[in-house]
Amino acid sequence: AQHNPEGVCSLPTGKTPEYFIKWVQRILSGWSTESIQKEVKHYGLGPERPSLAGLTFVQIDEFYPISPAQHNSFHHYVNEFYIKGFGMDPRKALLIDCSKIGLGQPGTHVQQHFGRTGEPEDHIRDDSLEEVWPGGSVDLSLRMRDPSSRLERIQQRALREVDQWCADYEAKIRALGGIGFFMGGIGPDGHVAFNCQGCDHNSTTRLDQLNYASQAAAAGDLGGIEAVRRRKVITIGLGTITYNPECVAVICAAGEAKARQVRNAVEEPAHVNYPATALHKLPGAIFFVTAGAAKLLLERQLVNLQRLSSVDERMAERVLVSLSLQLRKRLLDLTAEDIEQCPLAAHVVERMAKPLTELASAVRASLIAKIERGCKVHEGKRFLHTEPHHDDIML
Repeated sequence: AQHNPEGVCSLPTGKTPEYFIKWVQRILSGWSTESIQKEVKHYGLGPERPSLAGLTFVQIDEFYPISPAQHNSFHHYVNEFYIKGFGMDPRKALLIDCSKIGLGQPGTHVQQHFGRTGEPEDHIRDDSLEEVWPGGSVDLSLRMRDPSSRLERIQQRALREVDQWCADYEAKIRALGGIGFFMGGIGPDGHVAFNCQGCDHNSTTRLDQLNYASQAAAAGDLGGIEAVRRRKVITIGLGTITYNPECVAVICAAGEAKARQVRNAVEEPAHVNYPATALHKLPGAIFFVTAGAAKLLLERQLVNLQRLSSVDERMAERVLVSLSLQLRKRLLDLTAEDIEQCPLAAHVVERMAKPLTELASAVRASLIAKIERGCKVHEGKRFLHTEPHHDDIML
C-alpha cells in the first residue's frame, strides 16, 4: 500500500486470514507506538502510516445463490473485515452481490405484459433469489438443455445473466491491469479460490460447482453438506489471478492436513490436477506454511533429517520403502544411481555407513517379520478396545 497506494488486491475469507486481519488491524491502529515502529524499521517499511483507502478490492468468490445480508456469505465477510475493518473505499470495490445478479429489477415485471421470457403464461416473479431458486438448488444443465417448465425458463434466463455478469466482472478486473496482490488458502483438493482439481489454468471468472472434497470443507460455513450440494459458486479463475505477471500471490496453509496439497503445489510440474501449480508462472508467488504443512516438502524433510543426531533402522526403512514405491522397484533392485537421485536416501545411506545391499536386505527382512507377526493367531489373550471414533464400532 505504501509503494502502490492505488493497487488492486484480492484477499481471502474464512479461517485462512484470521491472524492476517488481526495483525493488519493491530499494526494500523498502533502505528505510532514504539513496538510497531520497531517492526516497521526491521522490515524496511516507510515511516508514514499507509492508507488502504486508495486500493481497489476484488472479491475472490461467493456461494450462489446466497443473500449478501446472510452472515456467512463471503460478501458480508468482505464488507465487515476488509472494507470497514481496513478502511477501504466501498466505491472502489468489486464485490459479488448475488441479490443483484441475473434478477429483474423490482417493479419491471408489472410493465411487461408477457412476462420476462416473452410468453403469455409466464407470470413468475424473478425479483428475489428465493423466487428463482426455491430452496437454493441450482441446475447448471439448464445452460444446455431446453427448460421444461415456466420456472425453468426463468432459471435458464437467470443462469445466462449470471454468466454474462461473470464475463463483465472478468473484464473489469483486466481493465484494472489485473490483480497486484492476491492472498488465498489451499483447499483439500488443492483448490485456489474455488478453482477445484482439474480446472483449466487459464480459467476466468465463472459460475461453477464444487467437487465433493471442497463441498465437505465448505459444509461448516453453510450448515451441512446438503446445503452446499444445492448451491454453486462464483469464482475468479486461475487465469484471472495470473493475468498480471507482476502479481504477488501469497498462499497460506497450516497443519499437517494440508501437507500433501502443499507438496503437490510446490514440487509437481504445472498440471490441472494441481490448481496451485498455475502460480508457478508468477515470479512473485510464495507459500507461507506452518511446519506441519511443510512436512512433505523434500527440502524440509532433508533439513529435518540432517538435524537428527543419529539415523536408525526405522528411518532407513521409511526412506528406502518410500523410494522403492516411487520408482516401482523391489528393495533389493535399488541401485547406487537410484540412491544418488534421492537426497533423503543418499543422506541415510551415508549416515548408516553400511552397503546398500545390506540395508535393503535388512529392510526387506523387517517388513516380512511384521507381516508374519500380523498373521499370527493369538489365543488366550485379553484385548483392550477403546473405540475412539464411531467408525471403530463397526470395525
